[in-house]
Amino acid sequence: MLRLATRRLLGSISVGNLTMFRKKFITVTSVAFGSFLAGLATDKLYFSSIKNTNFLEDTISNHDDVLLSKPGLPIFGTVSAASIVPANNKLDERKSIPPEPTPGASRVSQIMRFGFPGLDNVRSLDDYILSYDRRNRTAHWVFEHLTAETVAYNEKVDRSKCEFVEDESIHPYFRSSNADYKASGFDRGHLAAAGNHRKDQLHCQQTFLLSNMSPQVGKGFNRDSWNRLERHVRNLTKSNKNVYVCTGPLYLPR
Repeated sequence: MLRLATRRLLGSISVGNLTMFRKKFITVTSVAFGSFLAGLATDKLYFSSIKNTNFLEDTISNHDDVLLSKPGLPIFGTVSAASIVPANNKLDERKSIPPEPTPGASRVSQIMRFGFPGLDNVRSLDDYILSYDRRNRTAHWVFEHLTAETVAYNEKVDRSKCEFVEDESIHPYFRSSNADYKASGFDRGHLAAAGNHRKDQLHCQQTFLLSNMSPQVGKGFNRDSWNRLERHVRNLTKSNKNVYVCTGPLYLPR
């Protein structure tokens, strides 16, 4: 008798729980379906209200000033992944180009005329700017401003007197050293090329800071293809008043 009573009690409890669960499930499902229908109705009203308007062009025309006056980041003020640019609306490119710095402007403002690619550990040298990657002990990027004057031959500048030295402005924990390259099989490859900075001996020497170096394969690349690319960049100053160069490492699997 005791066993039979226990079974009946457990059976009644199970049936009660199942009934309660069904009621809750029906309630939640009803609320969710009602919200879905309300959302559909709201969307229908919204899109019907803008059906007869050129929503895309109105959005662009109302925000042209914002798209064209972005400071610094990203490098080119009119470039943004979130910018909506209609195919039939050509923005005035002249408005997107920052004016040339005045003759008395700082060297930093001359070099970074188009803004900074990033702001992580930015270092300002006399004739170039770099952003240092403390994890990999090399630069994220290096930025230069070249003119015919800065790359012209200068008998007072002697590259052979320059030495590869550590960048003492960087904490020793994150600083690259000559020992890092010893027996590595890689060259200490310039990012800001020494040949781009011939106006002053100090400018040339600063390109030999190890913070400006990136490990490069020597034969075939650093001493050949990369060297040809550096010469090509310098030749651009013959046909352009200002040449802006942004250089950085590319990490590829072996």
